[in-house]
Amino acid sequence: MVREKSFYKHFFKLFLFLVFQNVIVLGVNLADNVMVGSYSETALSGVASVNQIQFVYLQITMALGDTLVVIGSQYWGKGTTAEIKKLSACAAVMAVCFGLILFAAALFFPYQLVNLFTDSPEIIAEGVKYIDLIKYTYLIYALTNVMLSSMRSVESVKIAFFVSLSTFVINCTINYLLINGNFGFPRMGVTGAAIGTLAARIVELIIVILYLFFADKKLRLRPHDFIKLDKAFFKDYAKTSVNFIVTAALFGIATAMQTVILGHMQDSAIAANSIANALYQLLKVAFVGASSAAAVMIGIAIGKADMKKVKEYAKTLQIIFLIIGVVMSISLYFLRKPFLSIYDLSEQTYALANGFILVLCFTGMGTAYEMPVLCGIVRGGGDSRFLMINDFVSIWLIVLPVSFLAAFVFKWSPVAVVFCLNSDQIFKCAAAAIKCNSFTWIKKLTRDGNILEKQ
Repeated sequence: MVREKSFYKHFFKLFLFLVFQNVIVLGVNLADNVMVGSYSETALSGVASVNQIQFVYLQITMALGDTLVVIGSQYWGKGTTAEIKKLSACAAVMAVCFGLILFAAALFFPYQLVNLFTDSPEIIAEGVKYIDLIKYTYLIYALTNVMLSSMRSVESVKIAFFVSLSTFVINCTINYLLINGNFGFPRMGVTGAAIGTLAARIVELIIVILYLFFADKKLRLRPHDFIKLDKAFFKDYAKTSVNFIVTAALFGIATAMQTVILGHMQDSAIAANSIANALYQLLKVAFVGASSAAAVMIGIAIGKADMKKVKEYAKTLQIIFLIIGVVMSISLYFLRKPFLSIYDLSEQTYALANGFILVLCFTGMGTAYEMPVLCGIVRGGGDSRFLMINDFVSIWLIVLPVSFLAAFVFKWSPVAVVFCLNSDQIFKCAAAAIKCNSFTWIKKLTRDGNILEKQ
């Protein structure tokens, strides 16, 4: 265990800012859920279906940012920033490419995309109206995420919090005015929600650009840094990002498959799953924040070539993750009924959402450990391949086949199916513990070497 107070002060400073940022980011989605849910349950299901498409894309975009953080934090540990600028340009190019691909798909095949998640004509109609505007946020968010990731790699996390706060205020205000037509504004339903999100994303990008180019004192990025592309660094970045992208795509698609499975069981299951996940994701930010903070700290320690500290950090962080998991699961249990009372739900949807949340209370304790260990420590330490293989085996060879059988062959209840869909969060803990404490994940990703010898 680490005894230095500076470690805990450093970790919790990063952790808290990242948690607050993610709470606000998810607050934007929660505002859409609650306000659209008050408009109609069908509209909520339509937005939830489109958000599954966005979830896959956001996972890939975040993977590009995480790649930048993992490599960039090692350079930051060495005390150099020129390389981080080059990596930022590489990440921006790849993010724009993915953003354009999804934009094109949403532009030409909106009906087909929504139809993947439900066969209800009413829900599809609402989803198509929502995606008609929300597709313009894809490219904007990709650029914003890359810029914020470049700042996170050098431990500048405050700006992300304030940017997210502005997004939340703008989105909630426009949602309130346009979804149900308050203060004389037109009642636009899902279109109003899409306008709110689009406006918030535009303002978000403007704030980040202004800060990065005119206020930041660490990286000192300038517009021309994103124009010049270093081929050697692009090769390094692309090679490392492949495992991140594949893992993110596998996870994102698998998560979206939950909606596909539940949506073809009964229509109310889509809304119930969306509501349950809205609350769960709001508390899951603690796991995400812990993972991101751990990745930065582990990367910096590896960049400094301090193997003793890397091992001490890894052992101590595992204990912290377990404590966070217990606290979050207990909070989820006691918050479920007050949260569900916000929505105007049918008796069936309420019962399903309550059951889904109870499942997540249990599986969430596993998530609190395995996700920060694998995504924060192991992948943050340079070994992204293990996470990719582990997720492929766990999700695609075990969880999804079992869940399909449970839903469509054995005809189990939606609550039992949700447990199957989240069961990997429990059994992946064993793989996470073995891998983390073997210390075979310590790899140097900077250009002066590939792998640090174990010390």
